[in-house]
Amino acid sequence: MRSENRLLVVGTTSDYIDWIRSTCPQRALFITDPFVRSNAREPAPAIHEEVLCELTDNEPVLKTVTRHLKRWGLRADGVACFDCESMALAALLAQDFSADFASLSAVNNCRDKLVSKILWQKNGIGTPRIAPARNIEDVIDFFSTLARDCVLKPLTGSGSELVFHCKNEKECRRAFTVIQDGLRQRKNHRLYKGNSYDSPPIIVEEFVNGSEFSCDFFMDEEAVTLIRLAKKIPSSFGPFGITMGYVLVDALPQGIDLRMFCQYLARAADVLGIKRSICMADFVVRGGDIVLLEMAPRPGGDCLPALIRNALQLDILALTLDAAQKRPLRIGSFRPSRPFAGVRIHATQGGIFKRINFASVEQNPRIKEIHILRHPGDIIRMPPEDYDSFVLGNIIFTPENAMDLMGECRRLLDMIDVEIESP
Repeated sequence: MRSENRLLVVGTTSDYIDWIRSTCPQRALFITDPFVRSNAREPAPAIHEEVLCELTDNEPVLKTVTRHLKRWGLRADGVACFDCESMALAALLAQDFSADFASLSAVNNCRDKLVSKILWQKNGIGTPRIAPARNIEDVIDFFSTLARDCVLKPLTGSGSELVFHCKNEKECRRAFTVIQDGLRQRKNHRLYKGNSYDSPPIIVEEFVNGSEFSCDFFMDEEAVTLIRLAKKIPSSFGPFGITMGYVLVDALPQGIDLRMFCQYLARAADVLGIKRSICMADFVVRGGDIVLLEMAPRPGGDCLPALIRNALQLDILALTLDAAQKRPLRIGSFRPSRPFAGVRIHATQGGIFKRINFASVEQNPRIKEIHILRHPGDIIRMPPEDYDSFVLGNIIFTPENAMDLMGECRRLLDMIDVEIESP
């Protein structure tokens, strides 16, 4: 018999839906965009487990979900979200159903890269200097005042999409134009909803040179429990900011105290309005100081959930559901017993995806999981046109030499045969 309660999982991908259905059966009601379902390779949930509706207009979504719950005799007892573009909708649904999720104001503070950094700066939390760029003159003025490299990016957005590192005025001008064009092309994408496309909102910020990390943590009334800590392995190929992979680490760089770091995260989350949530944060360590880049009331994505599952024996998706439904949380040590890494497989050209051959690596005992995200016939488009389709998959493995992770990732990728037919 189906449980009366259901947790609303808002706007996630088909692979996450399949994962949650396997590990947390009969707990979730998935609010899914029809485009996601029509392109899914995984089996569709049962009719009572999923609501298919356009997620661009909040009011029809609320009405559709309400009808579905009534039809099947279900009650929403929590809300979870794993994608940036769906967090605002998740906050509104949580408000309407009196469920637990970050407030809409907290979500908006996180999503707006200008607002979040201004709030942090006002409260003494280290973050890059930043300014809005309404036109190219704003960019050049900031760059001249800064007298060092800068980064241009959309006001909203995610990851490295349309993010550019600029070292001179010429690069600033080119990046500003590319971002403007990119935002216009993405005017119907929910990730950029709310932007004015006559004058696309762009920000320019100080480039912070240092080792980049990310973490997941549980924030509960100003107390933080660290769930995982990962160092990013930068890519030598492709646009600025592309991550080749991640390695879970058992400590922060020397000189950074763990207890003080958790207090720092708690202050940063509280400033944004986050009171209780599993969160992710990206930050740079520069000269022994923490410089926060972004934070969101959701766990980190990409290959991180699979990496966490292997290294820490922890299901971060299930943990997020437990937190949303206020179940007891079993969070172990964030320190892996041995090094674990995840390397992302990127296409080096656009075209029609044919296959990936893993024969030379799949029998290696250090390979723990292989995930293929693309299927034969998929169209691969390269950045800056598309930052999603050129990610072909990832590999979870235990590295031989933690001191040469970039080299080991490159050697592993060189052993994989990727076939993409030119258009």
